[in-house]
Amino acid sequence: MLKNKIVDYTVITLGALLYALSVVIFTAPNNIAPGGLTGIATLSNYLFSTPIGTFILILNVPLFFIGYKRLGRGYFIKTVFAAILISVLIDILTPFIPAYRGNMILACVFGGIFNGSGIALIFSRGGSSGGTDIAASLIHKFYPQFSVGYLIMISDAVIVTISAFVYNSIEAALYAVISIFVSSRIIDRIIYGTSRDNGKLMLIITRNHKEIIGELLNKVSRGVTVLDSYGAYSGKGRKLLVCAVRPSEVYKVNKIVKSLDSSVFIIVTTATAISGEGFHNIF
Repeated sequence: MLKNKIVDYTVITLGALLYALSVVIFTAPNNIAPGGLTGIATLSNYLFSTPIGTFILILNVPLFFIGYKRLGRGYFIKTVFAAILISVLIDILTPFIPAYRGNMILACVFGGIFNGSGIALIFSRGGSSGGTDIAASLIHKFYPQFSVGYLIMISDAVIVTISAFVYNSIEAALYAVISIFVSSRIIDRIIYGTSRDNGKLMLIITRNHKEIIGELLNKVSRGVTVLDSYGAYSGKGRKLLVCAVRPSEVYKVNKIVKSLDSSVFIIVTTATAISGEGFHNIF
């Protein structure tokens, strides 16, 4: 639908702007190479004064051609749009936006926040920032034993290591590590839920499922999914109740369940993200 496309590209544009600002204001002026093609372009700018945005685009072009037939059409188009926009915005904004050259910790932290927020917004609408994201996706297709995240991590580690030699400073590399870490955490929080431990998943194996379900619906106001289960050791059938709750509700559910079934078996695990009624909605 046209409305969905407008929303997608508006969000991607905002993400590209945040990404560009992270480079222009925080990372490049403070000799922080934040991994990926942006890190390579930042090092090139330091050594040869090449425009960062232009250099990113030049490095991306061969990846665009290679990835055209191997990546999904929608993903590819949005990635090309985001990558080109990021490159253009970096070069356009550099002469006009004042750089931050204060506390280095603040520079790498806020660089990571802006970078992670921008990437997360682009990811949330089905695209990527290009560069190592495309390369890692392509390598993963041929070597599925290596995850995309692992490949990106390796490439970032190599670039950060090189930056220590280019800037002749171990601290520059360490600041880059901090920025990358902050960026990755921000991406997770935006994509998978902004609240810490967005939810807990409780698996309840019980013989009194009807009473427990009634109490949970009335006193906790959480839905329950009922599954049939079979104990290999006992040889007896039981009902498996699956209930997603807030961390603060775990104690209450435990108390209710154990008061109705003293032999109940409960497993509580952290859910990375829960989307739906009563929980944070993922993009």
